[in-house]
Amino acid sequence: MELLKSLILLLAGVGVFIVGMNMMGDGLEKGAGGGLKRLLAKISNNRFAGVAIGTAVTGIIQSSSATSVMVIGLVNAGVMTLFQAVSIIMGANIGTTVTGLIVALSGSKGAISFSDVAILLAFIGVMMMFVKNDRVKLIGSILCGLGVIFVGLDIMSGALDGDAISSFFKGIFEIVDFPLLLIIIGAIFTAIIQSSSAATGIVIVMAGSGVISVQSALFIVLGSNIGTCVTALLACIGTGTNAKRTALIHFTFNVIGTAIFTAILWPTGNWLPNILSVLPTYEMQIAIFHVIFNVTTTLILVPFAQLLVKYATAVIKDKKTTEEQEQLKYVDERLLVTPAIAYDQVKKEIEHMAHLAKANVDASLADINEHKSDVPPVVYAREKTINFTNKALTDFLIKLSSEVNMSDEKHIGAFFHVINDLERIGDHAKNFIEISEEMNEKQLSFSQEARQEIREMSEKVMRMFDLTVDIFDRENADASTSKLTELSALEAETDKLKKENIAKHYTRLSTNICDATHSPYYVSIITRLERVGDHLVNVGYSVVNPTGSQA
Repeated sequence: MELLKSLILLLAGVGVFIVGMNMMGDGLEKGAGGGLKRLLAKISNNRFAGVAIGTAVTGIIQSSSATSVMVIGLVNAGVMTLFQAVSIIMGANIGTTVTGLIVALSGSKGAISFSDVAILLAFIGVMMMFVKNDRVKLIGSILCGLGVIFVGLDIMSGALDGDAISSFFKGIFEIVDFPLLLIIIGAIFTAIIQSSSAATGIVIVMAGSGVISVQSALFIVLGSNIGTCVTALLACIGTGTNAKRTALIHFTFNVIGTAIFTAILWPTGNWLPNILSVLPTYEMQIAIFHVIFNVTTTLILVPFAQLLVKYATAVIKDKKTTEEQEQLKYVDERLLVTPAIAYDQVKKEIEHMAHLAKANVDASLADINEHKSDVPPVVYAREKTINFTNKALTDFLIKLSSEVNMSDEKHIGAFFHVINDLERIGDHAKNFIEISEEMNEKQLSFSQEARQEIREMSEKVMRMFDLTVDIFDRENADASTSKLTELSALEAETDKLKKENIAKHYTRLSTNICDATHSPYYVSIITRLERVGDHLVNVGYSVVNPTGSQA
């Protein structure tokens, strides 16, 4: 009965520990959202820069699994190359050691230990979360998460203090005291809880309580680095070829590192534990070993990054498909594990959607006069992509809205309006091409005056497109407001031109310069051009003032 109670208490401690890790990681990620975006913007083909980015991102979000899944999402979306992904994954393995170092502090002794202070932070953090200020709430959640981590560690330590459970685990590890078995146990356990940071933290606590030797703990830590790849392997299901290659490289990297360290540790006995014994606590010895393992493996393999890419390409062949599956260009659902990055990718996707809409409006208006047979298929294909992007991005934004901070949530609310307006603009472009096709079938053409009037309005609308994209891309609020003023002025001009051009058209009809058969087509084009301008102003206002009303 005592053993059962201790096991239940141990599992409760593990649960509290993982909750604390997630809470602190989520808080850090939301607080450093801008930093994550800036780090992503620095991605290049420099492998050492990639390692640094992977280390920093994982250090912030406290999960190499989350970083790996994010990288798979970026590769699958075509934003990141396979070579760039390799170095970031290597860095992620270094970044994940931060949790182990934090856990190692729980073994510090003294009148007031770091663990005691951290647990006090949990209370302070909870109190801060009652404050209305969003920034204070965020800091409170980070402090609370850190405190809860140590609450979980204390619960686990308390559970392992019992004689029954201590004897139980010592008996188990005496039976499985074989390096390969310990590595397998570490891999399976980590695969179940899907966090090498949590698995390492639990092993550190067990070593600190004396239920497992440091040497056995080192082999379990090696296995945990293989087990953490399960999350990435699951994430690549249903992805493209390069995303699967990314997961394979992640798995291969950790297997090679584990093989190297096993070959060093197994035949040579206790030499490394003896060296690590200069550190004050068992907890710190294991945490430092985890750092040494990941840093050393990265230093060994980073020069062979290109070779790893070739290996993955050789193992996972390109698929021969007759039809390309439609998907978003910059967004992948796996990016939801890192909402700050997902938010930035959504902006890129919306900009891409705006460029598609602009290209369609431009091409369809030009075709009214030129009637080129190759233009309509291109316009219809883009319209299909615009409609798909609208639906897929709406679904993605619904999921993302619950994951971001309050500030980004307001912008996401505005994004729903933006993509709806862009989709409506796409519809107008489709209508322009339909008018062009119908006029071509009836062998109708506008007068020189009508063409000039349409061209003049079109030029203003194209300028409005440029301003709208510029507003959307700018971070500077003052600059965006200035552009919005110019955009509104152009919209007022298109409203005026619409009235003037329709009046001129009716004058031409009365003087027989234009034929009445042209009238519905001309009026429809002028009216739809003015509506396109309205939608563009709506987009501008949604970006500059996401909580305000639209124009």
